[in-house]
Amino acid sequence: MDLEMKVEVIEKETVTPSSPTPHHLKTFNLSSFDQFMPDVYVRLLLFFPNNSIIDHKVNTVDHHHSLITERSKLLKTSLSQTLSHFYPFAGRIFSHNNILSICCNDHGAAFIQTRVNCPISKVMEKYLPGTQNQLLPNASESTFESTGYLLLVQANFFECGGLAIGVSISHKIADGYTLYTFIRSWATMSLGSDVIAVPAVEFGVVASLYPPQDIFTNSSKTSFEHVYGDCVTRRFVFDASKILSLKSKAASATMPNPTRVEVVSALIWKCAMEASRSKFGSIRPSKLSQAVNFRKVMGNTNLMGNLLGFFQAKTKESEANLQSLVTILRKGIEEFKVKYGNEISRDDAARELYKDFVNLMGKDDTKIYKYTSWCRFGFYEANFGWGNPSWVSIPGRRVKNLILLLDTKDGDGIEAYLNFDEDEMAVIETNKELLAYASLNPIIN
Repeated sequence: MDLEMKVEVIEKETVTPSSPTPHHLKTFNLSSFDQFMPDVYVRLLLFFPNNSIIDHKVNTVDHHHSLITERSKLLKTSLSQTLSHFYPFAGRIFSHNNILSICCNDHGAAFIQTRVNCPISKVMEKYLPGTQNQLLPNASESTFESTGYLLLVQANFFECGGLAIGVSISHKIADGYTLYTFIRSWATMSLGSDVIAVPAVEFGVVASLYPPQDIFTNSSKTSFEHVYGDCVTRRFVFDASKILSLKSKAASATMPNPTRVEVVSALIWKCAMEASRSKFGSIRPSKLSQAVNFRKVMGNTNLMGNLLGFFQAKTKESEANLQSLVTILRKGIEEFKVKYGNEISRDDAARELYKDFVNLMGKDDTKIYKYTSWCRFGFYEANFGWGNPSWVSIPGRRVKNLILLLDTKDGDGIEAYLNFDEDEMAVIETNKELLAYASLNPIIN
């Protein structure tokens, strides 16, 4: 049951870039990677408890109001400065000849300020998707069904002085890495470090390397439609010591040193297949589709927008043990790197990725699981001037059979957000092997 919480909007405004976008950058063409992405918002929540020392000799009501005013002004000013570097985020999507582009007209980003009638500690006791959704700036699933903003921010001020920053950004212009780069830059800018705040981010380069293609115009949206539906979200936390034990169990002669992401992903995949068998009476052949940061293949981390590829790991019932699944995952990513790093030309890469995705989402009896890892992105380093966040959370989505991985605060553990239908989730959340290595929705430390 979600927390009874009242979120009152006290201010809505548009934050525009601090300096106008140059004329030669007014039109931003989407790349074939951007075309391929679904029309949804990527969302993130950062929680900052109030760590300031209050002088009890002063009126605490006045102090709280002053704190809100000061932090709100800082967030808006630094956001305006950051948007000058991330100028497409302040634009509007338009279509010409069925090709999507962004008009970089400095339309701005939405900034919503709210007052929350409970202490932030209450929200941080448990992960409650319905509660978290109230702290986000946009409930719409679609960029085109919303107000037209590509970036929306909601600053939620709690009665204790805590702050939760909710960010929603169109997946048409940003993947997880781009969102991380933006938040890191925004936070550093708020500290007044203008010279070092924003890295040499590059917009438009991806579109020149991977221009839009007709194959995506009528097909990409249809390819993604089937993944949405009724499902429930659960949060599992793997602490560092449990991951070390899991690594030891998953290691084999062919895979002596699996990574923490590989072992966690393999265990969840195994538990998901067992839940499917419980529901359908047998384990169907399955595929795990992992999102891959294509920048690592290209060797350029400054490219903004979407640069996601997908590799497929496949298994049959006879292979469904932890060691074999870890080996299959490693083999899949290595084959992906070889294929797109050496064998496939740049001109063919996006088209080939699309074909792989269509094959993945075929209509056969194969069970499809989708997983993405935001580990090592450094969201916990986002210090806006009042310390690093105590918790970074990914709010739940209506995407079935989805696994999202995120670092814990210490950087060594993993938080896993699982989306499955209710029947299968009931089996997964009681899986003894999973619960031996992960805690189900523990209190945030």
